[in-house]
Formats: sequence, C-alpha cells, structure tokens
Amino acid sequence: MRKSPVDRRTVLLASGATAASLAGCISTSPTPPGSGGSEGNGQGGGSGGSAEQLKSGGSSTVYPIVSTAGSYWNSNYPPDDEEYWGPEQYGIQTDKNLAEYWASKYGLTTDGGGQPFGISVGLSHSGTGLEKLEKGQLDIGNASAPVDAELPDASKEKLKKFTNHVVGVDAQPLVVSESIAKAGVKMLTADQVRKIYRGKIDNWSQIPSYNGEDKEIQAIGRAKGSGTDTAFRTNMLGSPDASMGGVDVRKGQNQQVKTLVEQSNNAIAYLALAFVDNSTHAIKLKFQGKVYEPGKNLSEKNYPLSRDLHCYTWEGTSKKEAAFLRMIISDYGQKKFVKPEGYAKLTKKRQKEQMKKLPDAEQ
Repeated sequence: MRKSPVDRRTVLLASGATAASLAGCISTSPTPPGSGGSEGNGQGGGSGGSAEQLKSGGSSTVYPIVSTAGSYWNSNYPPDDEEYWGPEQYGIQTDKNLAEYWASKYGLTTDGGGQPFGISVGLSHSGTGLEKLEKGQLDIGNASAPVDAELPDASKEKLKKFTNHVVGVDAQPLVVSESIAKAGVKMLTADQVRKIYRGKIDNWSQIPSYNGEDKEIQAIGRAKGSGTDTAFRTNMLGSPDASMGGVDVRKGQNQQVKTLVEQSNNAIAYLALAFVDNSTHAIKLKFQGKVYEPGKNLSEKNYPLSRDLHCYTWEGTSKKEAAFLRMIISDYGQKKFVKPEGYAKLTKKRQKEQMKKLPDAEQ
C-alpha cells in the first residue's frame, strides 16, 4: 500500500513477543499492551483505528524502537497516563490521546476523534525491508545501514527515491563466549578483530591475552544483506563488500547471535547494543590507540562500530508516515523509544535536521 493522504500505522505489542519468538528478536524494554503481527502478514491495529494501517518492517536492530513506538500508538494512551504518555512532562500541551495528538499534527482525525489508523511492524533485515518498501509492500523500511550500502547496485535515480529518517544511533560492541572471557580475553585490538574475520587468526591461543587450552575461534557474522553485517564490513574491514573468510556461521537476527554466543564456548560476534545485558560478555576494543569500553564511551563519534539507525520512506514522506516518525524523533520519542532500548538519542542538532525532512505540521 503506497502513500495515503491519511496518516499511519499499527504496531504490535503482541508482536514484540510474537515476532521475537518467530524471528529471534526481542524488545528489551517493558512493552505495554497492544496488537501486532510479523512482517508481511498485515496484522495489527488498535481499537478505534481505521482498517488501513501504516506498515513498517526490516532491520531487527531498528525493530525494538519502531515496535515499541507502534505499540504505544496502537494503545493510544490518554493524557492522564503519565507512565506511557503524560504529554505535559515533555512540554506538550494537549488533552488528546497519544495517537490522536500526533496524527492531528497533520490533520489526520476520525469522525469520533481518537486514533485514525493503526501500525503494524514486521521483522526481517535491512535489505528485505528496503526492497519491500520499493515494491510498495511497506510504508516505512527500517535499516541499520545506509541504503546505498544495502543496495550497492541501485542506480542514483533509484537511491534518490528513498528518504532517509535517522531515529537513533547504535554502537555495536564485540561479545565473546563466557569461557573466552574467563580465559582472559577482555579486549581485542582492531587489527586482531580484522584478522579473525578475515580468517588469518583462527585459534584463541593466537591472542596473547588468552590463557586457556587451544580452542578454535567460532566467528559469528550476520546474514548477508543485514544492515549490521554491512555496517561491520564498512567500519571494520573498509568496505561494504569486504571479504570475511573467517566467518563460521551467519545469523539473521541479533537475538539468534546472542543465543549462539551464550551457548558456545569459543565464539566471538558483533551485536546491536540493545541486545547486550548482564548475561552477555561484551569486551573492549582498541582502535587507533584509544580503548572503547561498553557502558562508557561506545557512543563517541570515532568508535568504528557506531552507526545510524534509519527509517526510510519512498518518494517523499506522506502525512501518515510523518506523524509516526515525528513522534519517534521528538523529545518524547527519543526518551520513550530510543534510550530505553539501549541506543543513543539524537542530539538536538540532529533532531532538528531530521524534523526538517518531514512535511510541515499543520498545527
């Protein structure tokens, strides 16, 4: 379904659990009641909304942000619900419910007021989301790498039809299996990481800090076409199509990577920050003479595995799409949907830049 003069979407909260179990990706923050579905099934929508939905899908890295935002939208919380809405806390003066307020910014209302449309959020990976966006199967394509890196063969004319909306920033830490961390691997240099993923280092005994028995390295990569894989190749190996001859296994979603690392005794992987918790052994990375440590400075500009998180629209941005994206990019959305998932919020300057990409609000 392509652009509509009316606004946008249905997100799932049930999808936070349903899609997670189906595709191995979860939201890391508590999710309020809502409705949802997996990518491509058209399920979702909140009570009081129109049958027409705003459809979003793609990256498992961006998924926690958009899924949670969609669940809030579908639940359409009243203004006196300070836990989920409470607009005055964010300098917003309104007596409207959540979805009604953001939709009304673009004149999108229903006869009885309330939520004018629902949101559905699907889960696959960046390349699939962008391809479905181009085909008109999605209204918003979520990606954890730029479209020109995800679709390197696309013409300049086609690339111009994608409108990029940055909604947050991710810093991918390196993670290792528990036995590897206990054997002394608390930090790797960028050169060591490159050699591991290029197949030039294939045993943990080749790492000087490792103090254990000879053990082959199980290097885990992300599925080809995923934004996480593209970003890793670009930032660590020099180009989006760099060779990764040392990869032993690839996984499609972050949660699958996390599970494999935890169940193995010899693994290394790169993982979206939102999926790192107390059970994950994230290690330091020494890059260009500086040590980057999870929980301290991974959000710094020069950290090589830091990347923008994107929500793309096709051939401009409709009012429906703009209403939903405005909510995520706003101070309210950054505090509610980006920060709680473990990602870095946009700076005020970047917020303003992203707001300028949206159609002007009518009120």
